[in-house]
Amino acid sequence: MHYSRVMPLVNGQRYHTSTSVFLNEVIKLGISLTMALYDMSTNLPTHTPATALFGNLISAVFTNESWKLAIPAVLYTLQNTLQYVAVSNLDAATFQVTYQLKILTTAIFSVLMLGRTLSPRRWASLLILIIGVSIVQFPYASTSEPTGLEASAPLTKRSATYEGIEADVAMQQNPQMNASVGLVAVLVACALSGLAGVSFEKILKESTPANTSLWVRNCQLSFWSLFPSLFLGVLWMDGENIAKTSFFAGYNYVVWAAIIFQASGGVIVALVINYADNIAKNFATSISIIISCLASYFFFDFKITTSYLVGTSVVLFATYLYSKADHTRTTPLRIADYEKTTIDGNPLYFDTERAGSMAITPPRAGGLSTSRPGTPTSERHHFLRDSDKRDA
Repeated sequence: MHYSRVMPLVNGQRYHTSTSVFLNEVIKLGISLTMALYDMSTNLPTHTPATALFGNLISAVFTNESWKLAIPAVLYTLQNTLQYVAVSNLDAATFQVTYQLKILTTAIFSVLMLGRTLSPRRWASLLILIIGVSIVQFPYASTSEPTGLEASAPLTKRSATYEGIEADVAMQQNPQMNASVGLVAVLVACALSGLAGVSFEKILKESTPANTSLWVRNCQLSFWSLFPSLFLGVLWMDGENIAKTSFFAGYNYVVWAAIIFQASGGVIVALVINYADNIAKNFATSISIIISCLASYFFFDFKITTSYLVGTSVVLFATYLYSKADHTRTTPLRIADYEKTTIDGNPLYFDTERAGSMAITPPRAGGLSTSRPGTPTSERHHFLRDSDKRDA
């Protein structure tokens, strides 16, 4: 994503981020529809006609209160748009570390909107997280450039005799990053991420029926995300420029790769967490930050400073401390009616009385919901669970 925003212009054009956000939602919808159809086909008789299968899917997607998901859909769309602004003005490594503040915002909104309580250890980890991000951001905030990439608009309203046109064209070819703009964008994106995740969870908690497949929920969320990304982004924000150039102006294989990675990333992370645990999630987060750092060093001349190393280490420690399970048992074990797994903080409860069916209910106190869930249903067995201290 970062390279697609700073690479040389493609045929004199740089792609519009609103089109990439819209295509991102289209691809997510396609993946969710495919998996939802496959999931439904496994629960229907072998000779069920395709018309009945598609009818069941349409009925499941548009039934009941699916329209409520338009609220988190708008928030997710704004979040994705701001991610492009942030990654345009921050190095990939710095953005990756700073974006972990979504853990903090999700925790705060969980307390405010869902009435959860956090243990002192988790409050301490959130404070440590803020300190770590501040250490990473401090040298960049003090040496930011006066202009940012998103501020450099195409020269559509200037005459050819404008004296500064050569300098503006040079800025388009070699855009300058503004750390202040990037920091504000990533902070707002983190806030929207937390608000969207918690509101999505709250809607699922209050909606009926509770055993709706998660792939169907993803279809609903992606479907409603198409409208704000199309009307607010493509038509209202960039409509004039798109009309003068084209929808796919500035596109090449790098842009398509960024869009595909963005769309499929959530699904892959959800699958990893579904079949692993929080330890694997923390390990993956650590590896992703390290890879971003190394790639930025080799491809973008990123300077690995002492403050970056210290701040990143503090952020990783805070992430580990927040999701670390308590080993001291204060309540007796009981047989759980449902098995709980965590996908980026979003809980799934698998109904073991119905083979292969899924019910979505709220997580335990202190849980997080930091991104869209996206995993297929699967059959599970009963597991022992400490209701207050441990995941199943």
